[in-house]
Amino acid sequence: MKINIIIKSFVCLVIIFFFSYPALISQAAPTAANSLDRLKNVASFGGYEAATETSAAGIVGTVIKAFLGVLGLIFIILIVLAGYNWMTAAGDEQKVEKAKEEIRRAIIGLIIIVGSYSIWAFVLEKLIKK
Repeated sequence: MKINIIIKSFVCLVIIFFFSYPALISQAAPTAANSLDRLKNVASFGGYEAATETSAAGIVGTVIKAFLGVLGLIFIILIVLAGYNWMTAAGDEQKVEKAKEEIRRAIIGLIIIVGSYSIWAFVLEKLIKK
């Protein structure tokens, strides 16, 4: 039953992303140079400097950020599924306790994710950028 809910949730997410994609793109597709100029303008307005070269530390940092972002997304999915299971328990104490335990585990996972991000940010700031 749980696999069935996961599959249905995944299909719903794919449908939502598929149909929302046209709303997210602009009417006229910009050229690559035009897009790069827009990004540089946004970066300079935000107070960031243009990147001059890509280092190994920068690549590793990007990979770690992407991985931690995916873990955060998994956390949200787990919380939503546990909440759904709790709301549909219909008074069954065993299902409610199982949902509570899933929520506890997801929160512990979130604490681990935030902690690992903090350690990564500290190492990047203090050791790599010296």
